[in-house]
Amino acid sequence: MTLTFDNSYARDLPGTYLRLAPDLAPAPRLLVLNNLLAADLGLTLSEAEAESWFSGASLPLGADPIAQAYAGHQFGGYSPQLGDGRAHLLGEVFGPDGRRWDIQLKGSGRTPFSRGGDGKAAIGPMLREYLISEAMAALGVPTTRSLAVVATGETLWRATALPGAVLTRVAASHLRVGTFQFFAARGDKAQLKALADYAIARHDPGLATDDQPYLAFLDAVIARQAKLIAQWMGLGFIHGVMNTDNMAISGETIDYGPCAFMESYAPGTVFSSIDHQGRYAYANQPVILGWNIARLAEALVPLIDPDPDRAADKANALLEGIAGRYRKEWLAVMRRKLGLIGENSGDAALADDLLTAMTGADWTLIFRRLADPSALRPLFDDFRAMEAWLPRWQARAGEGAAQRVAQVNPAVIPRNHKVEESLTAATAGDMAPFHSVLAAIQQPFVENEAYMLPAPSGFGSYVTYCGT
Repeated sequence: MTLTFDNSYARDLPGTYLRLAPDLAPAPRLLVLNNLLAADLGLTLSEAEAESWFSGASLPLGADPIAQAYAGHQFGGYSPQLGDGRAHLLGEVFGPDGRRWDIQLKGSGRTPFSRGGDGKAAIGPMLREYLISEAMAALGVPTTRSLAVVATGETLWRATALPGAVLTRVAASHLRVGTFQFFAARGDKAQLKALADYAIARHDPGLATDDQPYLAFLDAVIARQAKLIAQWMGLGFIHGVMNTDNMAISGETIDYGPCAFMESYAPGTVFSSIDHQGRYAYANQPVILGWNIARLAEALVPLIDPDPDRAADKANALLEGIAGRYRKEWLAVMRRKLGLIGENSGDAALADDLLTAMTGADWTLIFRRLADPSALRPLFDDFRAMEAWLPRWQARAGEGAAQRVAQVNPAVIPRNHKVEESLTAATAGDMAPFHSVLAAIQQPFVENEAYMLPAPSGFGSYVTYCGT
């Protein structure tokens, strides 16, 4: 079939990107095609088409590949120019519901933003993004999606020789906090306004006629991000690189590099190999939410009000409310996970005390087994704190709690040892373990013992990498 592209970003925002084609893959080989996602997008793709179009071997008719410009704070330090160093936005398509979706290749070759890198990606990291993003989608978390992974036939050199691959990523957009920072830092108010107007038209069209559209836009981004991070926290998900260039205006989870689901609950858990100070540890994610949004607010100040002081006051009024808005979203997540009906003034203390009691035990299995104390006990070295907490929960949750808990708490997450086993096998040419893990995580509420249990002893500390 022919993909029908619209390419509004390239058309409406000149000066925000560089136009260039992806590298040609010498020997493309389709590894996985997301037929369910393709159907949701209204696409019927043959394997031959996917293999060619989604590897860079050829371009579908109407594609207008570009590398987008953006800046970003990376681990707190500002980089004035980042941009797509190994990605090409082919264009945008409309789904059957009329929604617009970006189609982007990742690992598709060098661009002027590559900063010395080769612009390529290995099979392992691209399949990791496919797995984790599909798990998030199955769990109901807003996320970019993976449409395909195609091996390129190239050999890449990282710490060792690895086979290359390209991931096709689908997103509501690739607009980031860092996109706004790029133009704000240059004092380019006209481009900043054009970008903000484009973002509003794409994600919040109802705000275009608001008396203060840019302040309302900031408020909408805060609402989406507060809800998103609360969902991450409820699942024990750790993003690993919450840089401002990895915070999407759409409220989708984006850029699955050094990421993983926490197993034993420890607030300081870090999975990223480069996060030596724990900036993006599990417990710090809500704090970084506020920090990143503050950078967006700074970028939008010239648009919020002609008077810089008034603009800052208006933005600060929203920023001061982030912690409370996040806490409200988090408590709503925890009420669902605990099977609570309605709201009670003691719910926050009940949730906080559970976290204290369950430290060191498996995050996912605790919530899944909550209604059965006999199944909970083996998860603890010392069950006394949990045993004291349970009657409080039982009294608050009441009848039907067991069923409610099972409906919202997953049995299956991408367990770290299973992910690594599948990626190691895929790198060696065996995709069967990957497809087995994929099938399990796509049905997260179906009990599947082979994929439910934590890593065996001896697996050791788990570290993930950017894959660049």
